[in-house]
Amino acid sequence: MYTFYLFIVIVLIVLAISDLIVGVSNDAVNFLNSAIGAKAAPFRVILYVAALGVLIGATFSSGMMEVARKGIFHPEFFTFNEIMMLFLAVMLTDVLMLDFFNTYGLPTSTTVSIVFELLGAAVAISVIKIMNNPEGNQDLAHYINSGKALAIITGILVSIVIAFLTGAFLQWLVRLVFTFNYQRTFKYFGALWGGFSFTAITYFILIKGAKGSSFITPETLEWIRDNTGMILGVSFVGWTLILQIFLSLFRIDILKFIVLVGTFALAMAFAGNDLVNFIGVPLAGVEAFRDFMQHGSDPNTYLMTVLAGKVKTPTLYLLAAGVVMVLTMAFSRKARTVTATTVDLSRQEEGVERFESSFLARAIVRQTVGISKAIRQVVPAPVREWVNRRFDRTEYNKLKKEKGVAFDMVRASVNLVVASILIAIGTSLKLPLSTTYVTFMVAMGASLADRAWGRESAVYRVTGVIVVITGWFMTAMIAFTTAFIIAFIIFHGKIVAILAFVALDATLIIRNRIIHSKREEEKHKKDELVSDTREMKGEEVFNKCKEETLSILERTQTLYKETMEAFAAEDRRRLKELQRKIEKLNRDIKDLKDNVYFTIRRLEENSIETGHYYVQALDYLREMVHSLTFIHNPIFKHIDNNHPLLPEEQMKALKKLSMDIDELFRLISEAIRADDFSGIKKIIAHQEEVLDEIKKLQKKHIKLIKKEANIKTRPSLLLFNILGESKNLVLYLVNILKAQRDFVIYQERNHH
Repeated sequence: MYTFYLFIVIVLIVLAISDLIVGVSNDAVNFLNSAIGAKAAPFRVILYVAALGVLIGATFSSGMMEVARKGIFHPEFFTFNEIMMLFLAVMLTDVLMLDFFNTYGLPTSTTVSIVFELLGAAVAISVIKIMNNPEGNQDLAHYINSGKALAIITGILVSIVIAFLTGAFLQWLVRLVFTFNYQRTFKYFGALWGGFSFTAITYFILIKGAKGSSFITPETLEWIRDNTGMILGVSFVGWTLILQIFLSLFRIDILKFIVLVGTFALAMAFAGNDLVNFIGVPLAGVEAFRDFMQHGSDPNTYLMTVLAGKVKTPTLYLLAAGVVMVLTMAFSRKARTVTATTVDLSRQEEGVERFESSFLARAIVRQTVGISKAIRQVVPAPVREWVNRRFDRTEYNKLKKEKGVAFDMVRASVNLVVASILIAIGTSLKLPLSTTYVTFMVAMGASLADRAWGRESAVYRVTGVIVVITGWFMTAMIAFTTAFIIAFIIFHGKIVAILAFVALDATLIIRNRIIHSKREEEKHKKDELVSDTREMKGEEVFNKCKEETLSILERTQTLYKETMEAFAAEDRRRLKELQRKIEKLNRDIKDLKDNVYFTIRRLEENSIETGHYYVQALDYLREMVHSLTFIHNPIFKHIDNNHPLLPEEQMKALKKLSMDIDELFRLISEAIRADDFSGIKKIIAHQEEVLDEIKKLQKKHIKLIKKEANIKTRPSLLLFNILGESKNLVLYLVNILKAQRDFVIYQERNHH
């Protein structure tokens, strides 16, 4: 018995470390996105500042640990065995779920996830208690603190709307004052904005940080509460005077200080508020185990009254957790992925969009454009012109030299100040809210007000926000359901079920890591082209075009040949694998087409003709890949539906056609690779033979149908489709060859 529960405690500790890693990877977006997006400092410096905030904030978490022990359920009504199963189910669910969100770069709330996991597992154990003891208390509300969960849901809904609107309104006002060329206006109003910002951050640190500190005395805390107004007044006047002196005498960049101090404050609040989400449950499990070993005898009857009391968490545990958080921030790739999602959605300039458009986003943007037009009719023209001048980015775009800046320091400071104020007010009013939701929605509201969501990118950005918000609500449902199921299974399955779920967690985390690496590699390739502003010579574009053409030709050749072979063998599984590869090829060629704008923008002034040849080559390549798709998809559908194959004679003819087209691929690839087009007449002659072969096959099958020689409908339709699309494929192949030949001729003529 002792060994079994010791094993559970060890698993809880291991899961606590894992949860710290996956949790910080998700929540790092809360405090890193503004500093990283504005490039307020080198990444290393930003990390140092955030790390200091996390370490200090970790010591402020002690009071928050009660949420995990008794905030969602009443532990005094649960036995030691039930509590340990409950805690284990929560941690197994939390690690798995947060890692999934991190893999796909979606910021979610660790607070919401842990609350609903506790709720789901507690409901499962309560249901088991009620089922096993018909004579006991049959009221679920006796065991569950349902009011807490309802208050959290209400707080989240309200905070999402308020954060978005407040971020948008304050950003609009601040931009109206400072404009995008803020260096000019900052010498007049910069100290006032800095004083207001530092006062807001000071208030945030005092209210949010001091509340749960493990070393601030109750008397000190009481004094801070009683003198909040005086502290804020002195802080505003003091900071404004200090910053005005620094601005006048030393010409320092106040905005950088605001952003870095704000990053420190939010990092501190994150560690102070959200540390409970990662280690609160395991520490409660350790406390339960320690109490049972001292006073308990039967784990199925010993009640966990100890968890209903107040327990002070040792500062050493909190600091150790803080160190794990800091190391995760420094080395976690997933933390950067989640941060990149928020930065990309609030980016000032256009570029590769992370999300596609959706019906809902298109409808929202359409309505917004209509409302905007209506407002323009009401607002006087001089007012509109004045506001537009304040938001003009022309000069700012010319002066902006640093690569990779998503938005400027003004917006970064607004993001941090508004988030700090809202979280501090929510905390002082004892309203439950999520730091993730507040910081994300403030960033989105500020980017909307800053006109970052123009008609060029609005539908994609709105889709991204909808996806993230949907994920937030899904978090609650998935967390509750998964924790409920796991708790139910491990309560009855004991050691076998526990080992199975631990193995499942480990397997899925490894799998998610592989998926994340592949996604990051693909994203890096896309971002490389957009972010590279180096001027390209015509020869570079030619080499790039040649390399891409050969790669796509080779992949198309292989996929066409293997599709025909799998069709002849009726190999559904292989066709399914080929379908994924063809979809990947389609995405790759689409990315090349979508990024053609950025390639052309980098061309030398005298390379217009080069750009034309490059666009033409991409057009032919994409049409060729489309033909391959239209050949494969009907074949897969035909085999998937178990329809009959073609008669043997037609199958042999298709096999020969496939070999002839494969030979055409080979000849064209060799000519392009060697830049030798002397044999183009021979290649065109081979193309004519293939086209003639396709024509004969079509005529022959038409005659068979007319004779009604036992020819089925579906195989016939499939054959006509294969022949028609193979014809298109062959035509585009030679067009690609001719385009490459013309490109070479132009390059040679231009070079000489």
